[in-house]
Amino acid sequence: MAARQPRSVDWKHWLLRWDSHQAGYVPKREERFDAMLDVLASLLPEAFLALDLACGPGAISQRLLERFPSARCIAVDMDPVMLALGKGALGTFDGRLTWVDADLASSAWLQEVGESSVDAALSTTALHWLLPAQLVQLYQDLGSLIRPGGVFLNGDNLDFGPHLPSIKDLTHGARDRTWSDESFAARGIETSEQWWASLGQEPSIGTLIAERNRRLATKERPPSRATVDLHVGALRDAGFREVTPIWQSGTDYLLMAVR
Repeated sequence: MAARQPRSVDWKHWLLRWDSHQAGYVPKREERFDAMLDVLASLLPEAFLALDLACGPGAISQRLLERFPSARCIAVDMDPVMLALGKGALGTFDGRLTWVDADLASSAWLQEVGESSVDAALSTTALHWLLPAQLVQLYQDLGSLIRPGGVFLNGDNLDFGPHLPSIKDLTHGARDRTWSDESFAARGIETSEQWWASLGQEPSIGTLIAERNRRLATKERPPSRATVDLHVGALRDAGFREVTPIWQSGTDYLLMAVR
């Protein structure tokens, strides 16, 4: 059951702070979003239906619906705090945005979405939370849900395989320095931990955070991020005929798969 939406929270304020600290972890975040939307502009008609997978507060949905006024989007996440933030700050875009509380690691998420086919599915900085078997199953699900000619786009920090040890050490070192507390302090940006600690001070959000903690307590965090090769192979096995990275900045990739 979805948690009740608090009414006294300044959600737009918290979304601005969310975007700011997320950009601290992904310095080229907006460039990556633009690359994703450019693909949709090239491959899809003006009116299309997209999924925003593990949507958080709807970063993809917001940018997609602002750029494509005839599109619709379904934003899917299991985090009640993120869903409340997105609903409170963005609303429904005059009925073009639907929020769905569902867990992508569960086979039930397709039923919760309630669509027989979609034109596109997109995700950023999220699918690394899935265990390898769960990721493979998600791609199988998408292979049956995305129509032929449709597209899947995943922007995330992906790992390099053991055959690239020098490149892995170099890029991981650069990423770790960017993500350090010292780096965030020097740039005047709050860390994820600081953002969550501040949000927790909101007096009316305690129930949502408690429900979030309850759900996350059952989750197993993957010991490492899946490699690019694992993503590519799993997507091809799921029926995507063209799969390749189309944008990269260090370990930050945009992976594109055409159904």
